[in-house]
Amino acid sequence: MCRRLLARAFWTVSRWRLASEPAPSRPSVLVGAPHTSNWDFVFMLAIAWRLGITFRWLGKHTLFTGWRNPLMRALGGIPVDRADPSRVVTEVVDRIRSGESFCLVVTPDGTRHGNTSWKSGFYRIARATGMPVTLGFVDRTSMTTGLGPTFALTGDISADMDRIRAFYSDKSGHHPERRVEPRLREECEED
Repeated sequence: MCRRLLARAFWTVSRWRLASEPAPSRPSVLVGAPHTSNWDFVFMLAIAWRLGITFRWLGKHTLFTGWRNPLMRALGGIPVDRADPSRVVTEVVDRIRSGESFCLVVTPDGTRHGNTSWKSGFYRIARATGMPVTLGFVDRTSMTTGLGPTFALTGDISADMDRIRAFYSDKSGHHPERRVEPRLREECEED
């Protein structure tokens, strides 16, 4: 109840507008892109709390040090050790298969700048668990943020990523100059 009130207050005073499709009807992998600012975290909380979504999110392990650890975990965080990122895929798949029910927020373009392609963890988790993908977005040009469509991945990486690229083609992120084109390294290897 408190979270929904906080979210309602945020959307009332924010210059940004929540422009969202309904929350997914079942647990899904929620893609958060373009991830170009620390504000994306605030938007994620405000969207999820407003729509009543139970969620977990993946974050770099350094966010979970010291006093921040209990706070980040209370906010749904799951630390990712960049030295062994594949381990988190196994951990998340195990959580879901054990019956834990949540939407998993992933920012596949990774950090807020410096990457040239998306990380494929979101894709591998969705395929391994059978969870659909929900496309979340931030778009400075329209000052909107929210959730787009939810759909099942087919396993055809190029076709699935073409659909994702089409959705994000007009989404700029909070800092448009930091936007990373939705492309997996695996696609480059297919070419």
